Amino acid sequence: MDQNHIRNFSIIAHIDHGKSTLADRLLEHTGTISPREMADQVLDQMDLERERGVTIKASAVRMLYRADDGQEYELNLIDTPGHVDFTYEVSRALAACEGAVLVVDASQGVEAQTLANLYLALDHDLAIIAVANKIDMERARPDEIAHEMEDLLGIPAEEVLQASAREGIGTKAIVEAIVRSVPPPKGQPGAPLRALIFDSHYDPYKGVVAYIRIVDGTLSHGERLKLMANDKTFEPLEIGVFTPGMTPVAELATGEVGYVATGLKNVRDCSVGDTVTSARESAREALPGYRPIKPMVFAGLYPVDAEDYHLLKDALDKLHLNDGSLTYGPEDSQALGFGFRCGFLGLFHMEIVQERLEREYDLNLLTTAPSVEYHALNQDGELIEVDRPADLPPPTVVEAIEEPWVKISVISPDDYIGPIMDLVTSRRGEYESMEYVGPQRVLLTYQMPLGEMIVEFYDQLKSRTRGYASLDYSLSGYRTGDLVKLDILVNQQPVDALSLIVHRDQAYAKGSALVKKLKEVIPRQLFAVPIQSAIGSHVIARETVKALRKNVLSKCYGGDVTRKRKLLERQKEGKRRMKKIGQVNIPQEAFMAILNLSQD
Repeated sequence: MDQNHIRNFSIIAHIDHGKSTLADRLLEHTGTISPREMADQVLDQMDLERERGVTIKASAVRMLYRADDGQEYELNLIDTPGHVDFTYEVSRALAACEGAVLVVDASQGVEAQTLANLYLALDHDLAIIAVANKIDMERARPDEIAHEMEDLLGIPAEEVLQASAREGIGTKAIVEAIVRSVPPPKGQPGAPLRALIFDSHYDPYKGVVAYIRIVDGTLSHGERLKLMANDKTFEPLEIGVFTPGMTPVAELATGEVGYVATGLKNVRDCSVGDTVTSARESAREALPGYRPIKPMVFAGLYPVDAEDYHLLKDALDKLHLNDGSLTYGPEDSQALGFGFRCGFLGLFHMEIVQERLEREYDLNLLTTAPSVEYHALNQDGELIEVDRPADLPPPTVVEAIEEPWVKISVISPDDYIGPIMDLVTSRRGEYESMEYVGPQRVLLTYQMPLGEMIVEFYDQLKSRTRGYASLDYSLSGYRTGDLVKLDILVNQQPVDALSLIVHRDQAYAKGSALVKKLKEVIPRQLFAVPIQSAIGSHVIARETVKALRKNVLSKCYGGDVTRKRKLLERQKEGKRRMKKIGQVNIPQEAFMAILNLSQD
């Protein structure tokens, strides 16, 4: 295909604004998929994606379209994940495009993630095609939304396309706008090969299959290739394009989008953002923007049945083959036994991984409370990365503790400004700015600790704004804070999986609330069970689970009072001995109590 007739574009939108449905209509309109093969959300292959209405795994598809000018064009749709946890993958997918279709729900308007994705697209200097979708809905306000988008984008409101992806209204206008407005790729066909990896998946027969966009040069079958980030070389087993199934081709030319089956066995060897070049005639410089994927949220995964430990290990190994952003390593806990410490891109990513493990591998899992990575600076000047509160060095050797902070953007009706400000400031948030993005819609920007945001913040935000607010966030850096480790002791034994790192000002309130909740969920024993929260050796709160009482005098119908005393003393001694050797089982509800602290 002539390079001037290639159009590479992406569809960006907030969750549930119709991105996947619009992709279905484009596939239908261009004849890429026959009516017999058509299904809802055809590019979303996983059941979880269809159930939740959000793209988890990105995909790509090539469409051939004869435009009104009589020319045939190659349209490459590079789909992007639909959640803020996958921002880096979205940025790499946008780097492979020259244009983006910005979809906004005509009944809801611009949301926080709409703005975040728009700014990403503008950072990559993409041509923007604005679309007001769902105009067939009763509450649709297409003209008002068009003016809202005009204020944001500077695009005249009359140029905002109106469409209904569900009904197929406006699809032809969108395709023609892509042909007319998105510029062709600018790569150099005669230069050494450079191809950008924007996603990958694992195939048991072909190894890691890398999704690539050819930036310079030509990729031919049989040519030995090299990954520039880790200097690994391989001979491709197959190259091809997505139609949307994998279709082998002889070569991929400059500007085209396709895949290469590498034969590699580890997804981490073929990272998103890496550059593929020829091993024989290598490019001098890699494509910009590559960075190793770093997890932001950490949690422990433990099998409820200890015998399932090896099944969990096998399941994580298999899942990691298709999800290179998942990190994990063995971990053992005094209370929970053997399990794995896992790193995730965010809470949504963690939720998806846990649900996939339970569904696809039939596992019953127990998950500890999520944590973030702290930096502990000891008195020798050494920086220690701590992603598990129990691993924090003792206060006597720690000079300072740094915690990650995020910049959050909240878009909401202006009626809820007060409740939002109250929520954010109660979690140590710092106000940055406020601006109106519509007649009655406001954008609030704050800085706040990531550790405060990952536990129940989004649910509380939705609750206080009746579901109208939307949230987006990005990591802004680390700051030193007055942080302490809050230990939980059950029956005078520390439970490492219940430890927390909290701000000193909140330690007493959180410690007191947590022991009260634990008292409700830990079952009663034949002996009294003390539950304490402590900072170092200083106990700051205590509750006691009362012992189950057994009436040892029930069969004592008479006789001297000393007989009764002897029975009670024997019971007392037995309970004292039982308390020394007795074990208290910690139920899953105890770990969930940490997540529910903020509801009090």
